[in-house]
Amino acid sequence: MVDLSKYEDFVKHREDFPSLERTHNGYPLAYFDGPGGTQVPTQVIDAVSWYYKTCNSNTHGFFITTNESDRMIEETRETVAVFLGAKSGKNISFGHNMTTLNYMLSRAIGKFLQPGDEILITQLDHEANRGPWLALREQGIVVREVKIKEDATLDYDDLEKKLNEKTRLVAMGFSANTTGTVNDVEKVRKMTYKVGAWLLVDAVHYAPHFPIDVSALGVDFLLCSSYKFYGPHMGILYSKEGLLEMLPTYSLRTQEQSAPYCIETGTLNHAAIAGIKAAVEYIASFGSGQSMREQIISAMTRLAEYEHYLGKMIYDGLSKIPGVQIVGPSFDVPRRAPTISFTLEGMDPIEVCSLLNEKGICAWDGHFYGIRPIEVLGLLEKGGVTRVGVSLYNTEEEVQRLLQAVSEIASKVK
Repeated sequence: MVDLSKYEDFVKHREDFPSLERTHNGYPLAYFDGPGGTQVPTQVIDAVSWYYKTCNSNTHGFFITTNESDRMIEETRETVAVFLGAKSGKNISFGHNMTTLNYMLSRAIGKFLQPGDEILITQLDHEANRGPWLALREQGIVVREVKIKEDATLDYDDLEKKLNEKTRLVAMGFSANTTGTVNDVEKVRKMTYKVGAWLLVDAVHYAPHFPIDVSALGVDFLLCSSYKFYGPHMGILYSKEGLLEMLPTYSLRTQEQSAPYCIETGTLNHAAIAGIKAAVEYIASFGSGQSMREQIISAMTRLAEYEHYLGKMIYDGLSKIPGVQIVGPSFDVPRRAPTISFTLEGMDPIEVCSLLNEKGICAWDGHFYGIRPIEVLGLLEKGGVTRVGVSLYNTEEEVQRLLQAVSEIASKVK
C-alpha cells in the first residue's frame, strides 16, 4: 500500500491553480490533458504579470527596466540550469517552442555534416524530433530509423545494429508522449560514445515527471518545454559546453555569436521567461534540501512516486473494462511516465473524448504529433488513441471519476 499522506501537499496546493475551479455541465473539470500541456499555478501567472507591470522592456540598454529584463533572463537561465543539472546558464537557450529550436539546431548541424554522414532517429519519437532530421536527407545526409517493438518500447538491438562509424548524431526521446514509454538514455549514451556520435534527447514528455541530470547523462543536447511543467509556452535547449559555438547557426550579424545566444533569434518572450523561472521555483517548493538543486531532485522524486501511483490506478482500472485495450508498457517496468493511451472497441477516440468531456473530464484523442509510433502500431487509420495523463494536481477521486466514466461509455458500445 502507498502512504498517500506523504503527498498531501500536492492535493492541498490544488488551490494554487485557478483553472481547477472551473466546472462544465455541473462537474468540476478534471484535467487529464497534462501530456499536452499542464495547468498553470498562480505563482507563475503572477510572475508573468509582474514582468508586464514593472519592467517590460527590450534588452541590452542603459536604463533601469532594460537592466532588469537582462538580469531576469540571465537568472532564469541559471535557474533552468539547476533544474536540468547543467553547469551554468550558458548552457541554456530559449526559443518559441521545442520544435522551432530543434529545427534551428538541425539546420546548423546539417551545415556542419557532410553528404554520407548518418543520423539515427526512432519510430517512437514525436515528429518534432523526427521531421527536422528527416529534412536533412535533401542534403545527402543518411537518416536511418530505429524500430520499436509491439509493446511500444525501443528496439535497442536494432539501434546497435544501425549505429556505425558514419553515425554523427542519435536523436531520441526520453519518454514517448503517445505511450508513456521511458527510454534508456544511459544505455544509448554508452553506445554513442563507442562511435563518437552526438546524442540529442527530446525530454519534453520526461521533464514534467522525473528529475534530470544532463551532466551525469552526458547528453550533448537536450530539449524540453516549460508549458509541460506548469510554466508558459516556451522551448528550452541545453547544449554541452563548446558545441553551439562550433555549429554554423542561423542568426543575424547583430546577434551575439556565443552560446547560449547564437541560436536565439529576434526578441524573446521575456514575460514567458519570467514565468519559466517561477515554474521551476514552484516545483522546488515541494522538495527539501539546502540547495535548489537538492529541492528540485527531492520534489521531482516525490512527484514521480505520486504520479506513478495514480497512473497505475488508471492502468489497472482501464485494464478491467471490457473492450479497452491499453497501448504501451505496463507500470511494472522500472520507469514509466504516467501517461496512458487506450482504444475502446467499437468507438472512435474522438467519440470517447467527447463523451468524457460531457462529464467534465479533459482527455486527448489522436496521435498528438507522435504520428509515427501510432502509425507503426497500426492505430492511425483507427483514429489513433484516447490519451490521459497525470499531473501533480490530479487526485484519486478524479481517477475514480475517469474510470467510472470510461466504464459507462464502454457499457453502451454495441
